[in-house]
Amino acid sequence: MTPIPAKAHQGALLDCGESGSTLRFLLPLAAALGVECAFTGRGRLAERPLSPLREAMEANGARLSAAGAFPLRCAGRLRPGAYDLRGGASSQFVSGLLMALPLLAGDSEIRVSGDLPSRPYVDMTLDMLIAFSVVVLETKAGFRVPGGQRYAGPECFSPEADWSAAAFWLAAGALSEKGVACAGLNPDSRQGDRAILTMLRRFGAEVAVDGSRVTARRGALRGADWDAADTPDLAPVWTVLAAAAVGESRISHIQRLRLKESDRVAGIAAMARALGAEAEAQADALIIRGRGRLRGAVIDAQGDHRLAMAAAIAAGAAEGPVVIRGAEAADKSYPGFFEALAALGGRAEEAQDAV
Repeated sequence: MTPIPAKAHQGALLDCGESGSTLRFLLPLAAALGVECAFTGRGRLAERPLSPLREAMEANGARLSAAGAFPLRCAGRLRPGAYDLRGGASSQFVSGLLMALPLLAGDSEIRVSGDLPSRPYVDMTLDMLIAFSVVVLETKAGFRVPGGQRYAGPECFSPEADWSAAAFWLAAGALSEKGVACAGLNPDSRQGDRAILTMLRRFGAEVAVDGSRVTARRGALRGADWDAADTPDLAPVWTVLAAAAVGESRISHIQRLRLKESDRVAGIAAMARALGAEAEAQADALIIRGRGRLRGAVIDAQGDHRLAMAAAIAAGAAEGPVVIRGAEAADKSYPGFFEALAALGGRAEEAQDAV
């Protein structure tokens, strides 16, 4: 299908900031509604992959402008049919289609070939669709989505507490003799980052779960391996723990981390080295050899919110001060992060002319 010409746009301009999930969710929804619009963003967002979502949408009626640059223009309207996503497709592609295809007039099918990484995020999407009265059927090949549906919200809905955010504080607890407790968490959540509990125990931290209250305290931290296929957002936390532990740790299935707000593999490896550990990046794995303590360092967050927060957590256990270049990146997903850090007794001061 011929892409939309660069100047052939009318309609709303939607700013996604640096959020890949925002773009990948709203793009199928706009096309399902037949809304002509354009998307813009900042940082590396224009460079981040949209294939095979783009091809699946274009095969079913959508028209998109050329890849790799903003504004990304969207016209046409999705039609019911088969949406093929080849192996290795982002879970966000699947979630975006799951939210959009129920609005079409007829039935559709999402066919995923190969493994689906970050499957817990798709499970969360399915749970939310059920809560809003939308039916999706899982098949051997992927999902069948009946058309002609409408969202019907419950009278009262309480979002779960965020395990991704809690992971930073629980990691801080694992680096502290006093420990840190996080309240309001669902221990049976389908959120993938609930796996932080398993990660902390593997490193040797003390973890206690009492209803919705989770407490983590420092133990004899030792090296631990981790598979990031379903929990890529835990990689920065894992890195800090691995650097603080004694011995070798290995995290696998990290290739997709190179395509985040930053090259997160390079970023976490650099952070580990700055904190005093050895770090060896391989094609799809990172090996860190920790020495049991962290040193003060200057760490470049590279515009990445999770790197900024992980570096701040490391500072709480470091032998000297940690200077974070671009610490304001934490605001992208956790605007009150440094206020919460101060409430736990941490100190954060704006540094001038850091070297």
